[in-house]
Amino acid sequence: MGELVDEAVRAVPAPPLRGLVGWYSGYRQRGIPHGRHRGLPSPWLTLIITLDEPLSMAAHPDPGAAPGDYPTLLGGLHLTPALIDIPGRQSGIQIAISPLGARVLLGLPAGELAGTDVHADDVLGADVREVHDRVREAPDWAARFAVVDDWLLHRMSRHDGTGTLTSPVAQAWQRLLSAGGGLRIDKLAADTGFSERHLRNRFRTDIGLTPKAAARVIRFDLARRRLAALPHSRLRSSGGTPMGVPDLAGLAADCGYADQSHLDREFAALACCTPSAWLAQEFRNIQSGHHPPA
Repeated sequence: MGELVDEAVRAVPAPPLRGLVGWYSGYRQRGIPHGRHRGLPSPWLTLIITLDEPLSMAAHPDPGAAPGDYPTLLGGLHLTPALIDIPGRQSGIQIAISPLGARVLLGLPAGELAGTDVHADDVLGADVREVHDRVREAPDWAARFAVVDDWLLHRMSRHDGTGTLTSPVAQAWQRLLSAGGGLRIDKLAADTGFSERHLRNRFRTDIGLTPKAAARVIRFDLARRRLAALPHSRLRSSGGTPMGVPDLAGLAADCGYADQSHLDREFAALACCTPSAWLAQEFRNIQSGHHPPA
């Protein structure tokens, strides 16, 4: 497999971008076993700018989209996983963009990207091709993240972001996030001053999911991140393989699910596998030196 390279770096964006962008995640691996990563539903739009090789998409959230290689990829909120082939190497920067940042940073509402991932230049044009070249020429992670900062700050200056984070829909979205998805939608609508129907329509446009679907994704994302964060020592048997069942009942209760069966059903719907199967896959990735983007 050759020399093993394993780099994983996370950074926060420049202060004016915070609230619109969650984080930057830089990754570069070489000499790792062939694997496959599940790109799971999350509350963030995904923009990936690759470095040394394109992203190899085996399957998209939209089942009608063909597999293929992507030098840059842009994806909206979705309810089914993407599948990414890792042929022994991968490198790039993943940018987590809030749905609230889509109009300002991407020039379109998040709803226009819902359920899809596309070549980023199909949406952003030559702009993203230029930053792709600049990122690849940068000498280190700090310089690469600085290139992305400068690019997004420039895009933000071209669009009016007035009210982006203070609109009723933005406030409703932020309340859902803060509550881990655990809010009644009728109460959320009443507190926003909208009818449930109007809030549902506004969410579809500005977020990309209905409030109910958004709450499911937020809660699921919280659960799977907590599951992945369990200490490795609690996930191994004496043979070094993952234990089949960490405290899934406790995890379900902590994340607002009715019971473990409810958690299992949501994993089946949103990840197309059980929690234990997903955890075993992530464990194998970590053991092999593969730390995929979030």
